Amino acid sequence: MSEREIIPFIEWAEKNILLDDNKPIHFQKHQKKILSRAFKVGNDGRLPYSTVIYSCTKKSGKTTIGAIVCLWFAFELEPGTEIILAANDLEQSTGRVFKEAKKMVERSPVLKSRMSSSTVREITLVDGTSIKAIPTDAAGEAGANQSLSVFDELWGYVSERSRRLWDELTPVPTRKNSVRLVCTYAGYTGESDLLEDLYKRGMAGKRRWSLFPVYENGPLFMYWDHKPRMPWQTKEYYAAQRQELRPIAFLRLHENRWVSSESGLFDMSKWDACVDRKHKPPLPDKKIKLFIGVDASVKKDRSAVVSVYQEDSLLKLGPKRFWQPSKAEPMDLEETMEAYLLELKQGYTIGVVKYDPYQFHRSAMTLQKKGLPMEEFAQSVPNLTDMGQNLFDLVEFNNIVLYPCRELRKEAVAAIAKDTGRGLRIAKEKTSHKIDQIVSLAMACHGVTHVKPRVTPRIAIVGGRPKPAQKSTGEVKKPVLRPGQQLVEVWEGDRIVRYDVIGSTGRPRGIEHGLGS
Repeated sequence: MSEREIIPFIEWAEKNILLDDNKPIHFQKHQKKILSRAFKVGNDGRLPYSTVIYSCTKKSGKTTIGAIVCLWFAFELEPGTEIILAANDLEQSTGRVFKEAKKMVERSPVLKSRMSSSTVREITLVDGTSIKAIPTDAAGEAGANQSLSVFDELWGYVSERSRRLWDELTPVPTRKNSVRLVCTYAGYTGESDLLEDLYKRGMAGKRRWSLFPVYENGPLFMYWDHKPRMPWQTKEYYAAQRQELRPIAFLRLHENRWVSSESGLFDMSKWDACVDRKHKPPLPDKKIKLFIGVDASVKKDRSAVVSVYQEDSLLKLGPKRFWQPSKAEPMDLEETMEAYLLELKQGYTIGVVKYDPYQFHRSAMTLQKKGLPMEEFAQSVPNLTDMGQNLFDLVEFNNIVLYPCRELRKEAVAAIAKDTGRGLRIAKEKTSHKIDQIVSLAMACHGVTHVKPRVTPRIAIVGGRPKPAQKSTGEVKKPVLRPGQQLVEVWEGDRIVRYDVIGSTGRPRGIEHGLGS
């Protein structure tokens, strides 16, 4: 017999844990059977497994179970121990399991009475037990002596740093109990390598029961379920989720299936639903404000300028153009893209021109001097993800109107969505595929939905104050400068409304639209 009578996991939890509604937790039948097996204490006080994987569909209570196991170890199984809750690459250092465990302690008068101190990253009990949340920093945990380490959503452990953390928190052989608990759903094949390796090891083991998908392989216990078993996982809930999620996202989250991180960016039936055969690029009209995306290449990839504008609470595809350079006939940016952008400026009001500076920096500086509102938007992973998710949402929920264009649709088919866990990043499956118009369209749409307000420059006044602005009636005229004076542009929206002259020779003089000097 063990030296001290240890209360079994299920019994202890249902006696001590209060949920958000301050009612005691009551496990489902399948949870009781699976968790009782995974955390069965032997006569010698030892647990049967050193690695426990609890994997099931989204909204099955994985985080809650991880938190309760943590508290059972701390308050009942291993007093005076060290427990580590590790965040994955996509979380901050304080993960969800720690936050849930902390709330459970604060809700329970019995557990709270045994707490010595609490911070945003650590709970300390009066017997010296430490429950600590850590980031993916293996170096900081060298020499840890933990009885339990909890890894939430292990599919997100994709970096070398997080893999080292997993290795560093290997079960400690000198402890009576030292367990790694993994609470997760499935990941991405070829990317979530750590979890995939564990999954294959589990599946190579022996299935414990026919009713529940539990596998045992030496010290590894794995519960890997595809079936929703919780009472709130209703048909209506899943019907709504099928409407909102892409097929691969639904498979991974709600069926706990392994998927590829890459798939087509668009459901082409939804793309086609956005196409209005009556819609055409609008004729030049200064009342129309265009938001423009520019993707430039000099020798290889296709170059594109795509615009959108707002009308009737929708985005609509505006004028666009693309060019196909080659090594033999490289692009002359000045004669092509720059000229076209200046043409658009003459015919329309321009809200913003977003561009990737890689091959367009010089052109952007030239165009900015000619009055175009240029905004640098490098094709970094965060930017590609932000604009990719934004364009996907516009198409998915039919909030953009497109006109028929065979080449644009061809690019839409070739565009690939890479799920980063934070959104959909635009990519292409093959280098021969062209998606430059799609990239430019995404940048243009981002320009509408993520507007940066223009900041009117602060003006250092010498010897007085500028004249108050008067109503604009026409073209602004530049004043003639005297020696020692400087000219300051004053913007309103997307245009210059006044020039202020400052300097040591006299009062600042304001020159405004429709006003003389």
